[in-house]
Amino acid sequence: MMLFHFLIGFVDVWVAGRISRDVQASMGMVSQSFFIFLVVATAVSNGTVAAISQSYGAGLIHRVQRYVGLSLQTAAVFGAGLLVFGYAFQGTLIRILQTPESMLPIMTYLLGVYLLVLPAYYLFIIGNAILRAQQLVLYPLYCMMLVAGLNTFGDFALGLGMFGFPELGYKGLAWSTFGSVLAGGLFNVWILRRRGLLVRRSFAPWKWIRCAFPYLFQVAWPAGVMQLVWHSAYITLFSITASLPEGSVVALAGMSAGMRVESLMFLPGFAFNFTAGILVGHYLGARKPEEAKRMGYRILGQGLLVICLLTVVLWQFLEPIAAFVAPDPDVRDEAVNYLRYNLAAMPFLLISMILGGALTGAGATIYQSLIMGGSAWLVRIPLAFVLGHMIFVQATGIWLAMFLSMAVQALCVAYVYQFWNWQRFAMRKQR
Repeated sequence: MMLFHFLIGFVDVWVAGRISRDVQASMGMVSQSFFIFLVVATAVSNGTVAAISQSYGAGLIHRVQRYVGLSLQTAAVFGAGLLVFGYAFQGTLIRILQTPESMLPIMTYLLGVYLLVLPAYYLFIIGNAILRAQQLVLYPLYCMMLVAGLNTFGDFALGLGMFGFPELGYKGLAWSTFGSVLAGGLFNVWILRRRGLLVRRSFAPWKWIRCAFPYLFQVAWPAGVMQLVWHSAYITLFSITASLPEGSVVALAGMSAGMRVESLMFLPGFAFNFTAGILVGHYLGARKPEEAKRMGYRILGQGLLVICLLTVVLWQFLEPIAAFVAPDPDVRDEAVNYLRYNLAAMPFLLISMILGGALTGAGATIYQSLIMGGSAWLVRIPLAFVLGHMIFVQATGIWLAMFLSMAVQALCVAYVYQFWNWQRFAMRKQR
């Protein structure tokens, strides 16, 4: 599933690089900043995984169905609200990003189309979380294959004008994303209906919602704050990069290309993250807190072995891979520079991802929010400005700040997981 998720972003940036460096830089900035509008979906999906995996582990299928309905209703309300909010403040966001003049029309168009697909994106994200929480992992895989396939075809057909389609450039890339995500969201609704998870009883009476919603909210709001803080920090990082005294467009394009290659390494990380959340939640639902903690460490050990081996292999081919993603020589060199720092930090990132997934399965998202928010705003952003603008006076200082912040974040997550009582956040009452 994560491989196909990687291909979606990778193909977008690869095709954008064949159009122009401005389009490639814009695609990277919009893709990253758009995540700010997916905060509620990600937050609710974290609450969904915790509530449904624990309910499923306890054998309470009726409660599972009701949390399915509650999750979808919550996401629908906030998704529609954020769509309106996004259009109201679209120009403000673009200004905050310190967007270079040459990229303004591209950024405005891309973000406008991305906002239109918000409701479908919410169905896509929440539906996948619901299915994963019950170990029905093949359906999210099929959904991701569908989205990746349609997006790839659309990028080449509409972006580059292949297969007899008109060459629409960056506009084609935007509408390709719209169509593929819409198909994924509708697919998830169909699967939930087919599996008997989205039925009449899924829409519970107000009395039940009033009792059950507090737990979903308890898990979701810290996760939402974490996503808001984390992605706003990334937007600020883009802004710091865009305002570099020299070479800002090249640095932005190199960062966009490097992030897509780096996301290849996220595949095992997210896979282990999801697994940790599901299995830890199941053990807590079965009232086995010590086994839940041991399971988190077992998953971490396997994940570190895999990621270290992959990092060593990928390190040998950085330049040809960067050249494939970014044909512009200057952008390619900056992408390699970015990757050297961020691949070196990959073991630290994996510790945060896997143990953070375990905390999500337990419902202890407040700890994850505090750690990730603190490492982003108290370490990464100040260091990025000081190192990037005052000491190195180039993008290298920003990449170094990213490395150091990930090390601090990993140490904090490991300490909390080992010494704090995060198991207490699991559901105790039958709902």
